Amino acid sequence: MLTLLADVSLFIGTRSIWTQAATHRLVLAGVISLCYAAILVTGVLALTVRRTRSLARLDLVVLATAVTLALCAWALNHHGGDEALLTTQAARELAHGNNVYDHPWPWLFQQKGVAVTATTTGGYDYTYGYPPLAALLTVPFLWLGHGGAPATAAGTLALIAGAIALWRLLPAQWRSAATMVFLGFGLLPNYARQGYPAIVALALLVPVVVRWPRLGARGRLGAAGVARAACLGAACAAQQLPWFVAPFLLAGIHAVRRGELGGRAAAHVVLRITGIAVLTFLLINAYLIVTEPGPWLRGIVLPLTQGAILHGQGLVGVSLYFTHGSDRLDWYGRASMLLAAGLFALFVLFVRRLGPAATVLPWCAFFLATRSQDGYYLMMTPLWLAAAVTAPLPEFAHAWQPRPRLPAGPRRGTARLATVAVLLAPALVSAVLAATGRPPLRMDVAAVRPLSPGTISGVTLRVANTGAAPLTPHYMLTSGQGMSRYWFLTHGPATIPAHTTATVELRAPSGAFTLPGRRSPRLRLRAFTGGPQTLSTRDVRRSELRVRG
Repeated sequence: MLTLLADVSLFIGTRSIWTQAATHRLVLAGVISLCYAAILVTGVLALTVRRTRSLARLDLVVLATAVTLALCAWALNHHGGDEALLTTQAARELAHGNNVYDHPWPWLFQQKGVAVTATTTGGYDYTYGYPPLAALLTVPFLWLGHGGAPATAAGTLALIAGAIALWRLLPAQWRSAATMVFLGFGLLPNYARQGYPAIVALALLVPVVVRWPRLGARGRLGAAGVARAACLGAACAAQQLPWFVAPFLLAGIHAVRRGELGGRAAAHVVLRITGIAVLTFLLINAYLIVTEPGPWLRGIVLPLTQGAILHGQGLVGVSLYFTHGSDRLDWYGRASMLLAAGLFALFVLFVRRLGPAATVLPWCAFFLATRSQDGYYLMMTPLWLAAAVTAPLPEFAHAWQPRPRLPAGPRRGTARLATVAVLLAPALVSAVLAATGRPPLRMDVAAVRPLSPGTISGVTLRVANTGAAPLTPHYMLTSGQGMSRYWFLTHGPATIPAHTTATVELRAPSGAFTLPGRRSPRLRLRAFTGGPQTLSTRDVRRSELRVRG
């Protein structure tokens, strides 16, 4: 059944790349057609063969077909997005011995379709904000030319390596599931072709997560254990997401080893794993630590400190789409941190039950974060499979967990529920505070400067600050779910004192703004402030932008 499902998953997205290849890359179109044939034949054989060895060979055929399709897709779409461009530029700077961090590269974002990260302070982040391993691995591919192709090549090869590693490490009956979650559905290959450094981190985490409760068994790491600890450090040197899962894995290993060996021996095992991981991380970062220590530190923590505007499918959608903003956006970040801390505490207290979820729990905190895009959950889903198959509940049956004094009998269950509530309540309260905040600014369109029918060059707004603190708003006009670039303030005060009203004139970021048609999504005028972080939104009727001025 898993072989068949993995085989079917390869159909997803294949037609689009075949259509693209058939127009100008006929050799690739022929290869993709052969992959179609392989999918069909494999489907027939998966339903008819009976020998286990024959099914194992079919699993290998499915993996080979998936790898071929991933490479064909990269050959057709290898320019990448903003992540690929930044990683490739960082690789070029490293290759030439230049500084990498704290150096903006705005010209990379002048290409059409390249996303830019806006901040609540009215600017944009044009700098590299990841640890350097992905850029270092991109250096050998710089010969591929300009654009993001070098980074997308490194990401795609890392994804294929991770798929092969998980396929090899899982029990034979689960191997096709590895092909499916890594290369099927077209999801992770697309992130690899966008050049996301998290794909490199994912590939490095695979050997760490497979059978992770057995790491350090009997108090010994061995060569394999040392290599796995080094992979953990290397993953942390590729992207920041492993920073969140590492504490859960280390706490779980300590609990399992303490149940087996006792407290002192378990602490010794965890310290050895941590020491090897930290040493690996520092070795990979050594050159940058020596040459640019301050910029390096600010760069690798940039996603946590940059103050990017709200984005994602998490709770921030309440302030973005369902209400008109909030004057307590900072509480989303606090809610996320409190939820991460609460879940970690619950994991330590109830590791025998929550142990298999160590690779899932860390990502729950991102649902409350200001940046809660689904990629944070999706890109690490192969680790969910690895843990489900190789770290089931029986592995934690004898794990040590704290023994607080709880009442006996039925009241013990009530006490456990109360513990869960106490640990998660701070995050819940913070989330409610963030989502129920009120927009501090009230905005009205006073005039419009038209350029031509359906196009405007600027607007005049009356902005009232209803809050108790002066605010420095930055304005944008959006349609649909995405954000756009900020409009330029050409006249009027940048900072609006508390309880006052001001008139401001704005100019479109490209000099002209085309009004969407009547059937297009609604227009929303948004104003972000950075200190404190707030969002104020006003729905704008198209008639307001057409008849005024």
